[in-house]
Amino acid sequence: MSPLAPRVILLDDDADFLALERKIFESGGYEVSSFSDPKAAIAALSESRQTLIVCDLMMTALDSGFSFAKKVKGDPRFRRVPIIIVSAIGSQKGFDFHPRTAEDLAAMNADAFFDKPVQPQALLAKAQELLSSAEEPHS
Repeated sequence: MSPLAPRVILLDDDADFLALERKIFESGGYEVSSFSDPKAAIAALSESRQTLIVCDLMMTALDSGFSFAKKVKGDPRFRRVPIIIVSAIGSQKGFDFHPRTAEDLAAMNADAFFDKPVQPQALLAKAQELLSSAEEPHS
């Protein structure tokens, strides 16, 4: 992978979904690191600033994705790292966590939300959009 390739951390407790996401992002030219444990993903984020995070919502606990996103966005070193939440919680558990507004996304500490199964092109397009926005200077 080129040293200029965008990087992504994938966090999900479903090994099959991690493999699928890895293929999606690698086909898009991304350097990928996959994790099934939020603590390991945080450690990797601390070792090397990643440019994008894609994480599941429900892993070891119902709110694992929320807790992970809150830790990342709460750390000044990583607050501008875009986070995309991809979850099947609505279809699996019947909960409605769909953000309806930008304020809902901000409350989730997320920059985007997708239901599983996610359309690969939509995921890659949103990743590119978020990375482009993250690179723009902020005042």
